[in-house]
Formats: sequence, C-alpha cells, structure tokens
Amino acid sequence: MKTFDFYFDFGSPAAYLAFTQLPKLQSETSSTAVYKPMLLGGVFQATGNQSPATIPAKGKYTFVDFSRYAKRYGVPYNMNPHFPINTLMLMRGAVGLQRTNPEQFLAYCDAMFKAIWVDGLNMNDPTVLGKALSSKGFEPAALMALCGEQATKDALKAITEEAVSRGVFGAPTFFVGDEMFWGQDRLDWVQGALG
Repeated sequence: MKTFDFYFDFGSPAAYLAFTQLPKLQSETSSTAVYKPMLLGGVFQATGNQSPATIPAKGKYTFVDFSRYAKRYGVPYNMNPHFPINTLMLMRGAVGLQRTNPEQFLAYCDAMFKAIWVDGLNMNDPTVLGKALSSKGFEPAALMALCGEQATKDALKAITEEAVSRGVFGAPTFFVGDEMFWGQDRLDWVQGALG
C-alpha cells in the first residue's frame, strides 16, 4: 500500500481544507495518509517563517482564496474571528490520542478543524474547548490529562523537529517518499506523485 505523510496544525485553514480532501485522495490513489500532527508555531520559530496573515494585504487575499477553494471542494469554511489560535494543547491532544487511542484520532482531528474553521469557536478559551470536546463525545478532563503527560509533550516536539529536519516551513506539507509538496493547493501534485 502506498503512503504519504501529512504534516498539519489545526490553526492552519489551509491544513483544514487539505484534511477535508484526504479521503478522496486516498481513495483515488489507493494510498494511506500518515498523519503527522506538528506545532506550526515551532516550525515558524525554527525556520524564520510566519503566517501570511502578518502581512495585511497578503493575509486578506489568502483568506479570500481559501473561501474559493472551500467552494470548489464543497466544504464549509468560515474565517475564525479569534485567529490566530494557540494550538499547543490541541496538537498535544492529537499526538496523545494518536499514541494511546488511535481509533479516536481522526474523529478528534475532524472535531478540532471544524470547531475552528467551520464553527468559528474561540479554542483559546478553556471553557469553549471543553464544550467543543464534550459535544463530540470526548472527555475534556481525561484529554487534558493526556496533554499534560511528558510522553505526549515529547511526541509533539519530536514530530515538529522531524518536520523541520525534512524541510517543512508551513502547513500543510505532504511527502510522497522524499518529495515534498507544500500547501492545500498542491493536492493534484501529491496525487500525481502517488501515481
């Protein structure tokens, strides 16, 4: 079975758009995604990159472009009024579940992406986060405990460092073998590389 790596952070609207297209991509290429939750802030710090939103004209255009892609893909998308979201705990939740309860991992990813990029929730607020988790069947206290485990923290740090070592500078980033593709608008290239 062919595989491809998908490096992502919930705080990236481009990563959300790419995530919505992965089932179709996997089906059409008979491949399997290897999900790599990373901390985009850590990647930015290590590479000197920054969000397009830090440049007003570029940020404005980029978010319009994301809306165009959402329409093309037929998926809901709303600019989060609380952007940027500090995703440290959210990403720890992802790697924690991936490590301990992999059967819950994709449902959690779907819930976090939708909470931020569909429902526009302020996931910086612990109360809002707790309600969002509960509404999707997750136990907030247990998940926060998992986020606090050293093994979880170490796993997120390791994936983030791995991403940087492979040349990742933003999200989403795909790898097919050693070939890197950055951006949700490169899915056709990923598909081509998967043959």
